[in-house]
Amino acid sequence: MHPFAAVGAAAGRLAHYAVSGVAGAVIVRETSKRLPGAKPVARKAVVQGIAGGIVAGRWLASAAEEARLKAGDVVAEARDTLDEEAPPPSAVTVQGPDHGHEH
Repeated sequence: MHPFAAVGAAAGRLAHYAVSGVAGAVIVRETSKRLPGAKPVARKAVVQGIAGGIVAGRWLASAAEEARLKAGDVVAEARDTLDEEAPPPSAVTVQGPDHGHEH
């Protein structure tokens, strides 16, 4: 996986949660203004919607990883038919900016 892909995925997930949270807060606030008794119901609906989004995100991540592994198997098999040795899998390292101290 390319380092930018990992950063992009993390940024997309963060943006999703931020937008969901803001949208949920607006829905709950507007609903409570118009129907004070509906606030718990609106909040519960927003929480369930966000929970569903989290579950869907996990499922998509799992499906993407499975697809990546299957594609790697096909590439390794293709290299094998060409009598080439497939390179071993390697860990992806993300090179972040140097911010003045060691970890």
